Amino acid sequence: MTARRVVISGRVQGVGYRDWMVREATRLGVHGWVRNRRDDTVEALVAGEEAAVQVLLSACRRGPPAAQVTRIAEDFADPPDTPGFHRLPTG
Repeated sequence: MTARRVVISGRVQGVGYRDWMVREATRLGVHGWVRNRRDDTVEALVAGEEAAVQVLLSACRRGPPAAQVTRIAEDFADPPDTPGFHRLPTG
């Protein structure tokens, strides 16, 4: 299992990004969470098989139709403690 923490910048709040990401992660069998941040970015922890994580991260560079992603910062991370992919409150 591999895990990454990502911060996604651009027009990513108010466009359904978190709900879209929950659907995509669930479809791919990726675990973790996603949340808005007060600085208008979206933060996520994604974990799973390397191939599935890479597919999700690639999709995150496009996002849902109304999003305009300008940057993704990515770091290695520890996997989440709980299974599934969750939408968390703003952090």
